[in-house]
Amino acid sequence: MSKYALFLIATLSFTTNARTAEFDVPIGTVIANLEFKDIRYLPRSLTDLGKPDAYLFVFTRTTCPLVRRYLPRLNKLHSKYGQRVQFVAINVGPEDTIRDVASHAIEYEALFPFVKDMSGGCVRTLGVSRTPEVVILDKNHTLVYRGRVDDQYRIGGTLPKPRRHDLEEAIKEILAGKKITVCQTVVDGCKITLPEKEKIPVGSVTFHRDVAPLMRQHCVTCHRPGTAAPFSLDNYRQVRSQGEMIAEVVGEGRMPPWFANPRHGTFQNDRSLTEKERDTIVAWVRSGMVEGDPVAEAVRDTQSSNLPPVGKWTIAKPDVVTRMLFSHNIPADGFVPYRYVALPYVFLRETWVEAFEIVPDNRTVVHHANLAYGTPKIQPGPSTFITGYVPGGQAMDLTHFHNDVAFRIPALAVLGLQIHYVTTGKPERCNISVGIRYKRGTVRKQLYFNLADPHFFQIPPHHPAYPISDSFTLKRDASILGLFAHMHLRGKDMTFFAHRPDGTTETLLEIPNFNFDWQIGYEIKPGKKQLPGGTRIEAIAHYDNSRFNPYNPDPEETVRYGVQTVDEMMNGYVFFTYDDEDLNLPVDPKTGAVR
Repeated sequence: MSKYALFLIATLSFTTNARTAEFDVPIGTVIANLEFKDIRYLPRSLTDLGKPDAYLFVFTRTTCPLVRRYLPRLNKLHSKYGQRVQFVAINVGPEDTIRDVASHAIEYEALFPFVKDMSGGCVRTLGVSRTPEVVILDKNHTLVYRGRVDDQYRIGGTLPKPRRHDLEEAIKEILAGKKITVCQTVVDGCKITLPEKEKIPVGSVTFHRDVAPLMRQHCVTCHRPGTAAPFSLDNYRQVRSQGEMIAEVVGEGRMPPWFANPRHGTFQNDRSLTEKERDTIVAWVRSGMVEGDPVAEAVRDTQSSNLPPVGKWTIAKPDVVTRMLFSHNIPADGFVPYRYVALPYVFLRETWVEAFEIVPDNRTVVHHANLAYGTPKIQPGPSTFITGYVPGGQAMDLTHFHNDVAFRIPALAVLGLQIHYVTTGKPERCNISVGIRYKRGTVRKQLYFNLADPHFFQIPPHHPAYPISDSFTLKRDASILGLFAHMHLRGKDMTFFAHRPDGTTETLLEIPNFNFDWQIGYEIKPGKKQLPGGTRIEAIAHYDNSRFNPYNPDPEETVRYGVQTVDEMMNGYVFFTYDDEDLNLPVDPKTGAVR
């Protein structure tokens, strides 16, 4: 088989049980609306794009070679015309998740929105058939151009340079108020395959045999009575009642919440579903949500028996429990500033701890809470951070890593909480307890962390992806145990890199679509990520201060550092131990102090 034939097969898209896009939408058609999902999984439309002089939509998929070649050229066009033309990349790859779409934008350093056409509605409405086909609408939403970027890159061949810059010529003409000379061009690229609901025989997937084990393994930890989740999923009736919603959020990859790009690193607390597991749940809903036989088809429960009782400690019985002296009142609605509380417990001696857990008595009102320590000489803050609480997160339990690692609390320290409350529509009260479990056995390694925490930045108004970075250098050989990112409402993504002394660079973690509501810690198995001394660990984040960010408090503002949600922060935590450290400290399990 020729090289040309192999390349052609690799670039053309086809699947069974699906249709290719062939729609007759004439130039001059007025487009009433378009609907798509943004990288935050929110449904968006044309009205969310404002009122530019023109709209430019390029259809993409992550695997199309011509998309890869033309994205840099589209970036250059955006830098020239983006003040007047709203660029949008619409992903139509059946295999591409929304997380993949967000990562694609980072990879090509794009400064315009990347969105997902979940159902093929944009393809049908605009009459496109290939990627990277481009469509331009004028300010009145009239379709005025459909076709290629230019004629340089073709399937199976490349010209030294374009003979005609079709897209740029169309942009120039429409911005000059002229009629577009060439309003439609032939497009080379990957054929678009539209999603189609597969017809699944009733009963081929049942709840008790196929779905219940997945619910127990991935969902019931949060979705049960007494937790922050809005509903329970621990029996057939409850799961069936939420069936369509479950199919949507599972099919999109929105649930269970997990935001690490799977191409970079593996994490021991990865809660995401595999593609096969997602397909199983969606197929069950599409085939009628059959219950099956609860006795004959029931799969042995190996997960829910390990779930802690609701309201109890997941770190086993704490040695010390300290709670707020007074409960907080939370209003029915409105913005609630951060609250700061010192807990009524003093560590009289240096104390070694293997687990901390933050437990609100009213989980529905706590968006997140951060725990830090302070001493007479050190104020509690990011440099003394211990752990945090987020709905769906996990307690800090160092027994998950090494039996010989512990967290050091200095003598005369007091614990403090920074709490972000949210309203529920009615007045609420909340008190928070912290459980502490002392180290068992001998401490050989101390848990260290370093924090990327730049303060001197100014995010310009309307900037769609403003970069902020910070780094530190490992003093000695170290094992990375965990990574954690914290930003506010403009936070878009964060990536951690390891720049080794030999000049090589590795991506430790990429969070391409950061979610303020799900600030998850990413745990690495001990020994799986060892870095030599002299390695520079860098965190790079981007911030979306544009109008297209649906959570942006005010795109007209220049945004600076601040602890409140309307301000911004960049916190990139890296937790590690030193490979050559052997403290050999015998600890009294009753006090946490060295014997």
